[in-house]
Amino acid sequence: MLGGSVYVAFIRFALSLLGTIVLFSRLSESRYPPKKTVAGYVIFGAAVIVPACVWYVIDWESCVRIVAFVMFVAFCVFAVIMSRDPIYLTVYKLALTFYLLAVFLIGGIEISIIFFDRNVWADIIMRAVLITLMAYFIDTKIKNSIREFGHYVENELDRFSVGVMIISILFGIGFIMNPKLREQTPYRLFQILTNFFLTGVLQLLIFRLYLHIGKEREYQKENQLMQMNHRLLEQNMELLQESVESGKRIRHDARHHNALIAEYARRGQDEELLQYLKEYDREMETHMAENICANTTINNLLAAYTRRADREQIKVTLDVDLDGNLTIPNIDLVTILANAYENAIYGCIEVRKQSPERECFIHLVLKRKKNKLVIRCSNTCRIEMELKNGQPKPEFTGGIGVLSIIKTAENFGGEYDFKNDDGVFVFRLIMNIPSTEEKEGGLGCI
Repeated sequence: MLGGSVYVAFIRFALSLLGTIVLFSRLSESRYPPKKTVAGYVIFGAAVIVPACVWYVIDWESCVRIVAFVMFVAFCVFAVIMSRDPIYLTVYKLALTFYLLAVFLIGGIEISIIFFDRNVWADIIMRAVLITLMAYFIDTKIKNSIREFGHYVENELDRFSVGVMIISILFGIGFIMNPKLREQTPYRLFQILTNFFLTGVLQLLIFRLYLHIGKEREYQKENQLMQMNHRLLEQNMELLQESVESGKRIRHDARHHNALIAEYARRGQDEELLQYLKEYDREMETHMAENICANTTINNLLAAYTRRADREQIKVTLDVDLDGNLTIPNIDLVTILANAYENAIYGCIEVRKQSPERECFIHLVLKRKKNKLVIRCSNTCRIEMELKNGQPKPEFTGGIGVLSIIKTAENFGGEYDFKNDDGVFVFRLIMNIPSTEEKEGGLGCI
């Protein structure tokens, strides 16, 4: 480790820890305000470096072998506390940070040994230069992409991958602290380059893997939205066709109706004519379309899916209390309600296939509570229906719709949950209703 006085050791400890903090802070976001974050890192740095220097004075040999390991294990714990990222994502960023730590730590030592005859100041200067270059590269080239794909890692990273990351960190630190690093041989240089290459490739593969998985999920969501739009267009075409057929029936019945009225009038049968008109009014009221709510789009959507449920002999109960002045765009409401209602119908149909004797029902509640929209949909489902990560598995919902519901709800700060209550699937959602100003500002276009 090139040795030196305690003052030189203090500078190198401080520079190495500062470099690690700078690189990690470039990759991760702190859960605290900037001033508190800086203060926390300063206090942590002092609490680590001062004991390390004391250790260096008391037992130089053991300090050289172990102090870096102890310092950076302590940093791992502190980084988890400071970072606002989930633990899996923090571990990934720590792995990348420690890889960069190995680059500037070993890079500074090797440059000092090869070119400057083990000069400690050359080592310190090269560490500072490498830290500056890496921080600049992260800020200008990869910072945004690392943070953008963070939620992919958060959602997709499993325990096995976390284990691989932890092992890679331990092996990397163990290699750095190998006492034989002081032996100057070509084979040692080959080992160093190989270690850097393999560790770098591992980081790159993990980055590309989860970036690819995340993008596939995004494509899946977009595909589901397109399929949903396709189904809604088909539903609108069915409604249009029903309207055309209804118009034909009305015109056909109107001819018979007018002919009968004319015959009553010709014969002077006024009482019979009045009785017929009363029966006709009752018939018209019976077949009049149900007015579910004041919102025309939602009214038509619920009416269409309710007719479909009736055809499948599913008992439907609607508890809807909405006005026509919702500032949530209709396309977003349709995305949530159409998918929820369709998944409920699908769940009932699957139950009917498995257990024809079970009674199938759908109960949909849709209400406005001040600036909140409350949606609750419960329906008969298969008892063995399972959830994964708090969401129903695709095979129990038809494979379409849940991700579209979640994505749309999150645009409005929605909180949702799904559960299987002993054969009754329950979907609950509370989402914000934007103010008029927010809508005009483009919130509904997200």
